[in-house]
Amino acid sequence: MFNIVTVCTGNICRSPMAQALLRAELDRAGLEDRVAVRSAGTSGEELGNPVDPRARAVLDRHEVRLSGHRAHRITDEELDGADLILVMTEDHRAQLLRRLGGNRDPRVRLLRSFDPETDGQEDLDIADPWYGGTADFDRAWQQIRSATGPVVSAVQRKLTAS
Repeated sequence: MFNIVTVCTGNICRSPMAQALLRAELDRAGLEDRVAVRSAGTSGEELGNPVDPRARAVLDRHEVRLSGHRAHRITDEELDGADLILVMTEDHRAQLLRRLGGNRDPRVRLLRSFDPETDGQEDLDIADPWYGGTADFDRAWQQIRSATGPVVSAVQRKLTAS
């Protein structure tokens, strides 16, 4: 089983949206039995909380399911067992690389680094919409969505090669 973990700060906005959309697209690609997708946060401050209602509204509007989600901080076991760790910001990447004991680990990637439209851009962060309104959640969704297809393609290639 290929394991993907999407990571943001509190695990109530960006990473659950990414998890749900990736799950839907992987299922659509026929990979439901070969790829597991989870989400987590770098912080435990939202521990046990459900998806932010504004993120839930975006998922509902796009008819993407996510049920039973409860926020949690990423565990060492999740880090060790992940084949791909998709982070929302450079800060998340740096935090996880420190936890992994170095400044390099090819499994830890900025989600937007998969989006071909970002080629040459320096800032690949997906800003935290929690501090904003509906437009901020819609923008985060669009950025996640733009990277999702290329992530699915990369996973398909990896699974085919192994």
